[in-house]
Amino acid sequence: MATMNISLPIPMKEWVIAQEAAGKYSTASDYVRELIRRDPEYAAQTARLQALVTEGIESGISDLTAEEVLARADEEYKRQNALLAYRGCGP
Repeated sequence: MATMNISLPIPMKEWVIAQEAAGKYSTASDYVRELIRRDPEYAAQTARLQALVTEGIESGISDLTAEEVLARADEEYKRQNALLAYRGCGP
C-alpha cells in the first residue's frame, strides 16, 4: 500500500483522533480511507441535487398557490407511502 502524508489543522486532527479513540476506526488511516471511499457517492448526490435545483430554477414561477403546492406534495407523499406499504417496505 502506498503512503501519503497530509497536513491538517489542529481541530481536524483532533476530530480524526476522536473517531479512532471512539473505536469507530482502528487507525486514522482507516478513517481517511473510508472518507475517500464515500467521496464518489457524495459527489454524485451533490450533482443530482444541483441538477434538481437547476431544473427548479429553469422551470420558472409556478401558477399554483402555496396551498396547492403543499396539497400536491401531501398527495405525492401519501402515494409514495402507499406504494411502499404495498411492497412491504413502508410503515
